[in-house]
Amino acid sequence: MEDEIKIARLVRDYLHQAGFGVLEAADGPTALALARSERPDMIVLDLGLPGMDGFDVTRSLRAGSSVPIIMLTARSEESDRIVGLELGADDYIVKPFSPKELVARIRAVLRRADATVGGVETIRTGPVEIDMPKRRVTVNGEKRELTSTEFDLLVTLARQPGRIYTRAQLLDAVHGVSFDSYERSVDAHIKNIRRKIEANPRKPELVLTVYGVGYKFVDA
Repeated sequence: MEDEIKIARLVRDYLHQAGFGVLEAADGPTALALARSERPDMIVLDLGLPGMDGFDVTRSLRAGSSVPIIMLTARSEESDRIVGLELGADDYIVKPFSPKELVARIRAVLRRADATVGGVETIRTGPVEIDMPKRRVTVNGEKRELTSTEFDLLVTLARQPGRIYTRAQLLDAVHGVSFDSYERSVDAHIKNIRRKIEANPRKPELVLTVYGVGYKFVDA
């Protein structure tokens, strides 16, 4: 979703050529209403929408939906990227951008949303159970709503409890495409995962930080 007409048309044309159906909204309230009524498979969201900015749209959507969201914005400050990712965005692209890169990122996120991992249907480790075909996570039997990126990061860690992953390795496992990725985005996603699966996110017992290296899932 993009409020600058020329960019919106360019993005729309590239997505049509790539075989995607496209819905457009020029302001935040319309974008939110359209997302709720039409239930798209993916949202490309401008942070600078009038009426209701992209942060507020994301916050409202994440209250009841795990639809993949890619944020598209002219803001390049690290703080803005962190806020967007912590609100639940799956990816973040700064303008000016390559439409081909946007299409590739959309395809990568959608592939992750549809994929299972290594033929394994269920991962059980400690109180966490991950149902791969249903892309569902439960903790002590209670369902937890994770975004596509959060789900894939958790799966990567939980498949090999005790293995230490660097941020770069986690990005590679999640994105599956070669971009100049933003490694610190992993920290924001890990924070969200902990908030959703840990009894006390400030004192995590499942997803652990290995200082100076990266992260690991507790070796039960």
